[in-house]
Amino acid sequence: MPDRAIDTPVYVMKAELFKALAHPVRIRALELLCEGDRTVSALLAEIGIEASHLSQHLGVLRRADVVRKARQGNSVTYTLVDPALARMLQAAREFLLASHGHTTDALAGLGGQER
Repeated sequence: MPDRAIDTPVYVMKAELFKALAHPVRIRALELLCEGDRTVSALLAEIGIEASHLSQHLGVLRRADVVRKARQGNSVTYTLVDPALARMLQAAREFLLASHGHTTDALAGLGGQER
């Protein structure tokens, strides 16, 4: 059976990646992981959702090969798979700031919530 990645056009793979990112909780988790590895308990404290919901979102990101987890005893730590993702999120922020640059309310709303 041929490798799916070889047969799949890049634009389709990009769409699948963007689908995996398409939730505010997943974006927030990734923003935090851009700053450094985080344990699940740290992500829970910073994001403020139920553990089962965070687990589902992290599972989506793992299946998309965006993050990986490492278990040490009872603690699970998440890491970005590639720093290019951090650059992509930063580029999205820059795009949003530029496209909403004419509205100071939009700038105020975007500036404080995302790094």
